[in-house]
Amino acid sequence: MHSDRFAGKSIIVTGGGSGIGRAVVARLAAEGGTVLAIDVNVVGLAESCDAANALAGHGGRAQFVCASVTDEARIGAIIREFAASQDALDAVINMAGILRAGHSAILSLAEFRAVLETNLIGTFLVCREALPFLEAGGGNIVNTASTAAFHGTPYSLAYAASKGGVAALTQTLAWEYTTRGVRVNAVAPGGIVTPMTAAHGGNMPEGADYSLLTHLMRPDMRMGQPEDVAGVIAMLASDDGRNITGEIIRIDGGVHA
Repeated sequence: MHSDRFAGKSIIVTGGGSGIGRAVVARLAAEGGTVLAIDVNVVGLAESCDAANALAGHGGRAQFVCASVTDEARIGAIIREFAASQDALDAVINMAGILRAGHSAILSLAEFRAVLETNLIGTFLVCREALPFLEAGGGNIVNTASTAAFHGTPYSLAYAASKGGVAALTQTLAWEYTTRGVRVNAVAPGGIVTPMTAAHGGNMPEGADYSLLTHLMRPDMRMGQPEDVAGVIAMLASDDGRNITGEIIRIDGGVHA
């Protein structure tokens, strides 16, 4: 049974239509939060919110809006409207992300930009638009970096670069806002069982050297579950994490210990 840590709290979760984002929406609603899930996948969003509302406790509920985090005007409007409807914005969880596999030497500029647009620029836009509301109420942000930001991840150049940017963005915002009442942290998942990682694993480029990938998995080949990450995010976003800011917490089963 989950606690009521988010009872009366309003939270935005981007990338809430599948994978880790879906698990986060469910966890925060179960703990009493009013959660707005954002994603480009409207079917996935509906499924996420239905599942979350079936588990919701302590007055929690989940709702959704279909939008891209790269749409500057729309994202700003969504955040403003949600904060106004709730009279507050207590937390923002940036989960939206995409992953593309390919040989670095033939990666197109368009492909590189597309990954950065969603993973890094999208995170920046959501943070920027939410910060005034979070500062007003002493809220916090949890971003999503990756172990790819800190360890070589072959055939994932754009993804790794974008997540390194998210890590830097997180630590800079955390320090800039340390005296302004807003905490900013990030999680850095490793191998987690999600539709995105499954698709990535099945789409390695032709001629990929799989021996380069062995250091990305545990010796027993086990991967983490979305709920493993959702639990850490819930801690960071709640009052249990009140003295944590500027941290990037690795969640990889010890692969990079």
